[in-house]
Amino acid sequence: MILRHGFPVTDPQRLAHLCGPVDEHLRAIERALGVAIARRQEAFRIEGRRDAAQSALRLLQVLYEQAGAPIAPEALQLALGQSRPPAAAPAAGADARVELHTRRADLEPRTPNQARYLRQMLSHDLSFGIGPAGTGKTFLAVACAVDALERSSVQRIVLTRPAVEAGERLGFLPGDMAQKVDPYLRPLYDALYDLLGLDRVTRAFERGQLEVAPLAFMRGRTLNHAFVILDEAQNTTSEQMKMFLTRIGFGSRCVVTGDVSQIDLPKGRPSGLVEARAVLAGVEGVAFTDFDAGDVVRHPLIARIVAAYDAARRDGAAGS
Repeated sequence: MILRHGFPVTDPQRLAHLCGPVDEHLRAIERALGVAIARRQEAFRIEGRRDAAQSALRLLQVLYEQAGAPIAPEALQLALGQSRPPAAAPAAGADARVELHTRRADLEPRTPNQARYLRQMLSHDLSFGIGPAGTGKTFLAVACAVDALERSSVQRIVLTRPAVEAGERLGFLPGDMAQKVDPYLRPLYDALYDLLGLDRVTRAFERGQLEVAPLAFMRGRTLNHAFVILDEAQNTTSEQMKMFLTRIGFGSRCVVTGDVSQIDLPKGRPSGLVEARAVLAGVEGVAFTDFDAGDVVRHPLIARIVAAYDAARRDGAAGS
């Protein structure tokens, strides 16, 4: 399909920001959507599959409206993620906008899988988000937890993760228990500070509305009226995962996140997340969202790194 379109250009500088230095933004759009874009002054000619060409045209229009200043690479990458034509028709109600109550007014899903993940967290008592780094699994889970607390749907937020080192041996850490576990839980703190602000996070800890603890501290507890998040779940053992999932109490929501391609357990120890994915498939009230490289919303190089490792793993499995 060939589309020809001319924008009502009133600001040549805005058009230059849209195209990028030496048209590098146009080349990025071509690579991402599989189209060819030619420009003659303010007129664009787009060649490619119908859905891809139409997506590219819509993206150019959106970016032109946002091009009052130079377009940052990360902004272009996020816009590309939103513009890719879906692989399949969305489920009923999938186009409904998900609104969360946090201090981040711009918080919204940036890929179809992120939107599905948010809807499942809001509608299921137990949700799993499984996929590579940079797909927003932890951040969106914390955002849903903050939203539930702001709406008084829950009385507190409990964040936990296993204290497993990523292929290193850090030895004995100094300080009290909180200082010892802080390095493992830092990503959760970062998300809280971004979504609530330092002052509100501090007050919430003082009031008992927020709790951050290593997974080992969950044994023997029943968590009622809480939004509970287990992060880095690929590093749980089968026993730890079963123990955690049976902590869920009345009026609680639970979200489990992890990346099964980055398991740091000792060799030969099966991952509790991998086992839970198989055991709980089809169980009523449990939802799974699988992310891939197309959902990465960090630096675009991360998506390419994830895709390269996935391809190498598939080739290794095929050759074994």
